Amino acid sequence: MRNANQAMVQKYHNDFLKEVEANVEGGDWVKMCMQCGVCSGSCPLGSAWEHPPQEIFMMIRAGKRDEVLRSDSMWMCTSCYNCIVRCPRELPITHIMHGLANYAHRLGIAPKQNPTRRFAQIFWKNIVKTGRVNELELSIRLYFMDGIVSGIKKGLQMLPVGLGMLKTKRLDPMGLFAHHGIKGKADLQKMIKKAREIEDKRKQLA
Repeated sequence: MRNANQAMVQKYHNDFLKEVEANVEGGDWVKMCMQCGVCSGSCPLGSAWEHPPQEIFMMIRAGKRDEVLRSDSMWMCTSCYNCIVRCPRELPITHIMHGLANYAHRLGIAPKQNPTRRFAQIFWKNIVKTGRVNELELSIRLYFMDGIVSGIKKGLQMLPVGLGMLKTKRLDPMGLFAHHGIKGKADLQKMIKKAREIEDKRKQLA
């Protein structure tokens, strides 16, 4: 019985909270959560979360590392900021959610099939090339990210919407092909390269 209790205490007093504080934006605020649940009640997708924010914070404090970092929950955040506005302790909940998602991604343990994560990856690869979104390329990659057949089906489903936008002149087909990047694209690439070098050094020191 004594050994069992010691194991439970050891499991609770883990280093996951310290890990979050050191690697996640706003992570040092997690211990301030008083579990009131206002964040979950304020979230427009609150009922769809596997683990609502206050539960994520309690799981971090309880040392449930894999359950937190492998969860889809953080990827559900839409950045509406309702939780931050209404939190009685003014916790930066939105930033923490995105920070946890980003940290799980950096560790390579984020859920690979999560649609939000997949969109984020496609969007980043698109915008990092020229500093400005290429809407045509982005749309094509999103439509066909599950394969050719799925992409064709999605295109046919959205065809009435596209035709309606053309009819009301809400869509300029020629504008889709007129993509121009930002000025100083070379400088942008240098900044991104430098940021990656800093991140790699930080990982080595962690």
